Amino acid sequence: MANPWFLLLIAGLLEIAWAIGLKYTQGFSKPLPSVLTVIAMIASFYFLAQALKTIPVGTGYAVWTGIGAVGTAILGIALFAESTALPRLACIGLIVAGIIGLKLTAPA
Repeated sequence: MANPWFLLLIAGLLEIAWAIGLKYTQGFSKPLPSVLTVIAMIASFYFLAQALKTIPVGTGYAVWTGIGAVGTAILGIALFAESTALPRLACIGLIVAGIIGLKLTAPA
């Protein structure tokens, strides 16, 4: 079996893909972005489920959502000109610190 942390990383990257994809679906009114977004959702959940065979559920879920939140926020800045205000960037940094802390303290 592949490294569960690698599977969790893939799941998190796919979460970023589907979260950004939601913007492009325009409320699921555009067929191609909608189909790609749903595929990314299913794949993200699949890889998360595989990772959770080994990684504790609380840690795995928190890391998965953290990767998704940070990646989506960064792409929101890059793609949609969302705010780069210092307090917002600091909060993103806190999420990254939490992800690192969970990884370092996890038994898996």
